[in-house]
Amino acid sequence: MLPKKYSTTGIVLAKRNYGEADRIFVIYSKNFGRISLIAKGVRRPKSRKRGHLEIFNLVKFSAVRGKGLDLMTEAEMVETYQTIRKNLKKVSLAYYFMEAVGRTTHEHEPHRELYDLIIEYLDKLKSETNLKSLRLDFILRLLTVLGFWPKGKKMLDPDRAMAEVTERQLNSFRVGKRVLE
Repeated sequence: MLPKKYSTTGIVLAKRNYGEADRIFVIYSKNFGRISLIAKGVRRPKSRKRGHLEIFNLVKFSAVRGKGLDLMTEAEMVETYQTIRKNLKKVSLAYYFMEAVGRTTHEHEPHRELYDLIIEYLDKLKSETNLKSLRLDFILRLLTVLGFWPKGKKMLDPDRAMAEVTERQLNSFRVGKRVLE
């Protein structure tokens, strides 16, 4: 159970517009797992949170528990992964990582090992050149950490295993398939 007010760090997994000036963010946090937050007025040009909250940014944020969604009160950028953002193939893979985590986790289930795994693979992505093997290795590690795959067992078709767990193919894989091969 989340406290009334809380602060932690997290990776932005997804965002979607809500209302005229608000946005809902899905963040995988270090202490609380995947959480959905609403950021009021973040789409306004003068919003101070606006530039900090981009997908696969590492952010430090504060929030207040609400009746429906929690309300984000502050956001500060910790890491933007700028070197990844300069390469289309790496950006596609980073989006894939975020979607895979979002589809395989549930709200408010903290998992520190998974948080560390996301950070580790985003750091690897900065310098990695073999993106296909990095993606396949990420799937294996993700499914192993979450308990969907036995530790130490070889995975012959990681894409099929991921599709079975999520019960469909990930959108970012279909979009970036040609880029990542």
